[in-house]
Amino acid sequence: MPLIPYALARPFLFGLDAEQAHELTLNSIAKLQNTPAQALWCGERISDPVTIAGLRFPNRIGLAAGLDKNGRCIDGLGAMGFGFIEVGTVTPKGQPGNDKPRMFRLPEANALINRLGFNNEGLQSFVANVQRAHSFRKAGGILGLNIGKNAATPIENAADDYLLGLEGVFPHADYITVNISSPNTKNLRALQSDEALDALLSRLQERKLRLESQSGRKVPMFVKIAPDLEEDQVAVIAQTLKANGIDGVIATNTTIARDKVQGLAHANEAGGLSGAPVFEASNRVIRLLRAALPAGYPIIGVGGVLSGADARAKIDAGADLVQVYTGLIYKGPGLVTDCAKALARR
Repeated sequence: MPLIPYALARPFLFGLDAEQAHELTLNSIAKLQNTPAQALWCGERISDPVTIAGLRFPNRIGLAAGLDKNGRCIDGLGAMGFGFIEVGTVTPKGQPGNDKPRMFRLPEANALINRLGFNNEGLQSFVANVQRAHSFRKAGGILGLNIGKNAATPIENAADDYLLGLEGVFPHADYITVNISSPNTKNLRALQSDEALDALLSRLQERKLRLESQSGRKVPMFVKIAPDLEEDQVAVIAQTLKANGIDGVIATNTTIARDKVQGLAHANEAGGLSGAPVFEASNRVIRLLRAALPAGYPIIGVGGVLSGADARAKIDAGADLVQVYTGLIYKGPGLVTDCAKALARR
């Protein structure tokens, strides 16, 4: 268990601007990871191994992309008890993201709104950080690397950025995630449409197969989709994933809907809403995917997990693995162990 209960740290962190608290936390973890001070936040890793997409996950709870965009804190975050960690989204070139302020808490709803916009240091710095990480993977942890496009790249040239990302992260990833569902990069979600998605995934899969042939190692590729999709759109995406031999799907990213937070402070800020309000929307997409995809097709469920029961609901909806992000901010590192225990098969 962590030496400092999160209930003591949270009031201090919540007294800061949301992004300031985020950066302070990551800077502290980056500085103290792999030192005795890591005991301040580390947790028990529940052993509940499962093999998905050819990878052996120590347990079924992971960290969603977006928390550690630059991959600076893999070992420190992994010490919280995660079976897998996903870092990024990384873009080929570094970029500052959108103007500040761009992250807002909605504590009454256990929610966040962010419009960060893939702020990151770029592929070269990201890969260097990933290469420095060692203890999490040495202990069997699985590492996912999440790729996206630069904001300045026209949407019609998006595939070029994704191919650069794929080639850059391939040697260092246990799995790769293609992020086409952030609402904070202009026109990005248009890549989820039928023809655009098929064109993008066919090029990525062709390049991945070539990289696998050259390296002699398999690296599964997942696609992360939005919760704001109609049933027929989910069906088309499922068919496109199958047709292109994509290894799995992550459901879901943040939502642009605001019906669950009407009347709350910051509710009308632009950006993606995460946390408890996206829980049901995410589960709906997971259920639709499970019905449309073959038995055993890997689904990672993410969105609104704030308890072990929430994690179990993702599995019951059809997910194989579960990721957390906003729940970690509201509940602290203990959430990881609670969720892993709730999913452990006895």
